[in-house]
Amino acid sequence: MSSTLTAIIAAIIGFLLGTNFPACSLSKFQIRSQFFSYGRDANSSMYFPIYNSCTSCENNTFTFSSSTTNFSDDKYKIFVPSNPKGAETLAPGIVVSESDLYLHRLWGDPNEDLPIKSKYLVAFAVSLKQKDNVNAAVQKFSENFTILLFHYDGHMNEWDEYEWSTRAIHVGTRGQTKWWYAKRFLHPDIVASYEYIFIWDEDLGVEHFDAEQYIKLVKKYGLEISQPAIESNKDFAYQITKRRTDTEFHKKAEDRKCPDPNETPCTEFIEIMAPVFSKDAWRCVWHIIQNDLIHGWGLDFTLKKCVEPASEKMGIVDAQWIFHHAVTTLRDQGEEDPGKRTATAKGVL
Repeated sequence: MSSTLTAIIAAIIGFLLGTNFPACSLSKFQIRSQFFSYGRDANSSMYFPIYNSCTSCENNTFTFSSSTTNFSDDKYKIFVPSNPKGAETLAPGIVVSESDLYLHRLWGDPNEDLPIKSKYLVAFAVSLKQKDNVNAAVQKFSENFTILLFHYDGHMNEWDEYEWSTRAIHVGTRGQTKWWYAKRFLHPDIVASYEYIFIWDEDLGVEHFDAEQYIKLVKKYGLEISQPAIESNKDFAYQITKRRTDTEFHKKAEDRKCPDPNETPCTEFIEIMAPVFSKDAWRCVWHIIQNDLIHGWGLDFTLKKCVEPASEKMGIVDAQWIFHHAVTTLRDQGEEDPGKRTATAKGVL
């Protein structure tokens, strides 16, 4: 009798507990992939989990044991909050959120197209007027670099005389600066496979520059945002970028034009003519480039916000330096209004 009474009481308690617990909703939940794999409904294009019955339901986390359930109702679609926005209903195993600029042939196994996967990317904004200078610059970048040319004069076929041009990526739109291109074609998820991204002007002399050696120095000193030191026949806008002959790199300007060497642009500063970013730093920098940014004036004052501490991770590499010819090819396509430069710089800040 006692065992029968116990069973009846247990059943009543179980019923009461069951009716008071919230139902487990399978319409949207956080997936732990170790608990199940994926199948596909034969009557639809929807993926569904293969799992056992739900044995616990706490904080939208489920534990399963072995069976197969076939779902055909839309309310049971997979939902993975960790997937990229817009792809939450895709099974995690098929989500590819990043890409690269590697070239592939039209047919065959894509893996056979890439005997060498470039580790770095260099992008130049170019015109035919600086064709010879750009060709000389490209020679300084090994096969470890993907070459990307932004043609702001619209001419691309004329570069085919160079052997390296057939391997380069060419993007052409008239009258746009490299920052316009960078915002639209160098999204961090597109260049995620490259350790460092060079975004350079076309009027740079590279006789004393070697890209591979530059990368070694950047890694040696832990620089996330950097540039080669500069020599020029023109006056220097910022003393910090001027080449020094007694060191491999420097982080501060020590000059009469920098009364406070602890303030930007005398420290935590590089110019925008020849910047080099680690891919982590570029992910931040890309976001601070406004869609209507034109020449980039003022952007160099903001770059320090993307590395911490900037005083340690930004610097000028003296051992690999460049010459700035200061040829204003792009500017000459239109009229320069000096009054607009200050306004634009303030807008970036």
